[in-house]
Amino acid sequence: MPTETAPTADAWETPSLLRRFAAIFYDTLLLAGVLMVAATLVVMPTELAFGHAISPHNPLYRLYLFGVGMGFFVWPWAKGGQTLGMRTWKIRLVRDDGSDPRWRDAALRAVAALLSWAVVGLGFFWPLFDAEHRTWHGRLSHTRLVLVKPGARTRLPP
Repeated sequence: MPTETAPTADAWETPSLLRRFAAIFYDTLLLAGVLMVAATLVVMPTELAFGHAISPHNPLYRLYLFGVGMGFFVWPWAKGGQTLGMRTWKIRLVRDDGSDPRWRDAALRAVAALLSWAVVGLGFFWPLFDAEHRTWHGRLSHTRLVLVKPGARTRLPP
């Protein structure tokens, strides 16, 4: 009986820049809500305990919110390759070999994405100039975005 081989990321279609930005916009709205809840979980108890809210300039508070923001992306990428915005817009993150991203890949991609934004977002527009339609953070983390076709598996077989 023939065995089915897993498709590689090269065999999958790359999402358009517009679709990528739609997913980013969707995730940004969701992240704003998550950050509001996360902030409330710290601000309200400090207000009740000390009579004043934690300063937004407090380095530990900022580090906490940064960690929540990074976790918002890293967790779903490492657990299934898709944030909710990516799932909605039928985009999936895979490693260069087509397998699921590992925690390390997801964390590296998240940090590298900050660098892509830091240069006026040029790293996010790079797919317009790249032959493989890859972003800077995709290349640095050895991951890529692929389009999930209707009826196709959203995950590669083990």
